[in-house]
Order: sequence, then C-alpha cells, then structure tokens
Amino acid sequence: MSQGQRTSRVDRIVLHVSGLLEAGAYKAFERLPSVRQAAIEYDVSKNTMAEAYDRLVARGLLEARPGSGYYVAQFRPPTPAQPAPHIVAAVDHVSLLREQLDQHYEVRPGDGRLPTAWTEGAELRRYFTNFKVATSNPVDFGYGSPWGYGPLRERLRVLLMDRSIAAQPDGLLLTHGINHGLDLIVRHLIEPGDTVFVDDPGYYPLFGKLTLAKAEIVGVRRNHDGPDLDDLKAKLAVHRPKIFFTQSHAHNPTGSSLSPSVAFGLMQLAERWGFLLVENDALGDLLPATLPRLAALDQLKHVVYVGTFSKTLSASLRCGYVAGHPSIIRALNDIKMITSVASSAYVERFVFNLIQEGHYLRHLRRLKSRVQEAYNTTFSQLEEIGLKVRQSTIPGFYLWAEFPETVNELEMCQAASKERIFIAPGSVFSPNRKTRNLPAMRVNIANGSDPRFIDFLTRFLKNQ
Repeated sequence: MSQGQRTSRVDRIVLHVSGLLEAGAYKAFERLPSVRQAAIEYDVSKNTMAEAYDRLVARGLLEARPGSGYYVAQFRPPTPAQPAPHIVAAVDHVSLLREQLDQHYEVRPGDGRLPTAWTEGAELRRYFTNFKVATSNPVDFGYGSPWGYGPLRERLRVLLMDRSIAAQPDGLLLTHGINHGLDLIVRHLIEPGDTVFVDDPGYYPLFGKLTLAKAEIVGVRRNHDGPDLDDLKAKLAVHRPKIFFTQSHAHNPTGSSLSPSVAFGLMQLAERWGFLLVENDALGDLLPATLPRLAALDQLKHVVYVGTFSKTLSASLRCGYVAGHPSIIRALNDIKMITSVASSAYVERFVFNLIQEGHYLRHLRRLKSRVQEAYNTTFSQLEEIGLKVRQSTIPGFYLWAEFPETVNELEMCQAASKERIFIAPGSVFSPNRKTRNLPAMRVNIANGSDPRFIDFLTRFLKNQ
C-alpha cells in the first residue's frame, strides 16, 4: 500500500469516527473496538487503524489507556462560531482584519486576498504535498541566518534586476511577509510625533502600525494614476513628513497604478523636501517588469522597496523581503534579530525550490489569466447595477466602487451582514475617519461577481 493510499484511508476513518462521536453514537469514556476489531471492520491494516486512533487522540476526541484500549474522551461538539457584536459590520481596521482571519461570513467580496483554491490549487498543491528540501546544501534545522536563506536572496536580486532595481548583497533582507517588513521599517525609522504620509484611501494595517508608533498620519489623496501631486504639494506646505508610504501598482484598495509622470513627480518632491519613500509592490510578481517603479528611478537611495510571495503563493507562506540602502537594511536586520531572531529558513527553501523548478512561473501564468477574467467580469457587473468603478489598465485583486452620496456605509454593511455578506467599507481605508469622502467599498475581484452579492447591491441601491 502506498503512503498516499494509507493517508487517504486514515483520513476517511478519522472523518467517519469523528462524525459518530459528534452524533453521540458513543458515550463519554466508552471503550471503542480494539485496533484488531476495527481494522477488520474498516478493511485496513492494524497499522492504518492504529494511526487513525492516534490522530483522534491528538484531536482530543479519544484517550489511549495502555494495555486497555481507546476510550471516548469527555467530548463536547463545538458550536458554530457566530459573529461577535463588534464584527457584525466591518467598520474599523481591527474588525475588518479580524473577519478576514476568523471567517464568519459566506459571501466575501470584502476579503483582502484571493481564495485558497486560486493560489494553492493544481500544481502547487501537489508540490506542497510532496515537498522535500531538495538542495545540495545540508539542511540546518537551527534558526538560520537572520538575513534569510542565501540562495533565495540572490534569486531575488536577479528578479529585481528584471525590474531595473539593483539591490546590493547587504541591501536585501528576507521577512515574514510585507507586514513584517513594514513593521521593521516603522520600528527603525519612526519616533513618536513624527509626521508620516500615506495613501488615502490606503493600506489600513499600516495605519494601525503607525498608530502604535504614535506617529502623526496624514493622508494624500489617491487618484487613478497614483498619489495626487497637487494634494501632496499642499500637504508639504503644512507638514514635514519623514516618510511617505505608498503602493505603486495594483493598489490596495483602489486597484490603481502609478503613471510615469506621477512617478517622476513624486521622486522630485521627495528629493526636494527630503522625505523617504517606502514602496509597497505586493503584487509585483503578477505585473509587468517594465512598469514605472520608484525604486528603479531612485536605485534604492531614498526608496525602500517591499515585496512578498504571500499574496501570490499562499497567505500561510509568510515570506517577503525588504530592499533598500545597505545602511537601512543592516539596521532592519538587527531589529529582526531582536524581535523575532530569524525568519523561517524552511519556508524560504520551499519558495526557492518552487522558483528554481519552474513551478512558480507556471503558477503565475495561470493566476494572471484567472485574475484578468475575474477582473473583467466583476467590473462589468458592478457597472451594470449603476456603481462608479475605478478602472485600471493593469488588473489586480481589487476594484474600488463608489456609491451615491445618499448611501450610508454603516447601514449598508449592517444590511449585508444580515445576509451573511462581508463588505469592506471605504471609510476603513482612510487614515482620517473624520474626513468625509464619497461612500465606497473595496471589492475582491474573485468574489465580487457572486450572484448573492450582486443581488444584494441591486436591492439595496433601489431603496436609496
């Protein structure tokens, strides 16, 4: 019997016995059939049956008594999780993030990431299942270098060269993802009271990090082609920012991308006023290498560039990087050592092998096609029901849909939650919740064409 067949049979037995326990077929502390008896009943080997029982013990459903057998633990079927009052509507940064991690809603146009089946399906799922650390280097199961797995760092330097970004060997650090990279940057560079510019609307988890750092957050209006340079100039006349955090392409939440003219204008203002730019390129691997990037224009002198594999591979694979001037990256490496010692060399080897063996490239080709199709479908359906939707020439994961001024975002979210629909309201993506912007929402293109969501919006808008 192959290992795959055995695993499949074990899974089926575990699922079946778990169902019996939940249905009350056995009483607490009742003895189950012996391994020999159960193996005959399920037509499997004794080893397979013993493994199934052991898994049920590990889940707390059974207890093993040496020399006696397996008994039902004091089992209580779990009750289905219900949305807590504070997440009935995702109306602040924490509630929106919490619902994306601890999921309660059935229809999820407000999600920040693609469905698991899109990023972990087909070839990658097979690779996840059969993965071995296939490398000529011996596997060290210690912490590994705080800089991250060396071959992946070198591969990333080559990848960045394709985007015309030249990172020095000590100018690139591996992280647990973009959020970890942003956290390191904030810890190193932001002091309480420092003024920081951000996109408005922008990446709301960043707002939380800056709030924890006690920074003064100032939003710069985000247009279809990047930050509004006129608004930026007006803010610079009043404030002196230390850093401007921005996402260049496939922007979260608006989906917009940086035009060449805005990129050059932004670099000129950064040099004139002396502030650092932190460029988030979370979906860079899905986008053309020739797009205008701030890090390419500046060659990492006054730009810190962050990227990730978590958006394109799997949210559970926490692997990203920060590239910048070596003096900054060396300091970030020190902070990384102090706060988390190192990132996972095992995960980093896994990602490196995916790239080296061609799996990642083939995965990206399929993902691009799927994103393009879903983007077009969702855009068309939202426009058909009368919403004003920002369109980008470079499809990403998100669309930004604006409502008539008469729409109340809170009422919309509450009405949607009653129908088990998770919406990400536009106000959550503003750094200043007191500023009144047009009511809007971020729509995940993978879920935005769900008939239940479209039907809800159609009915809701008719009543406004």
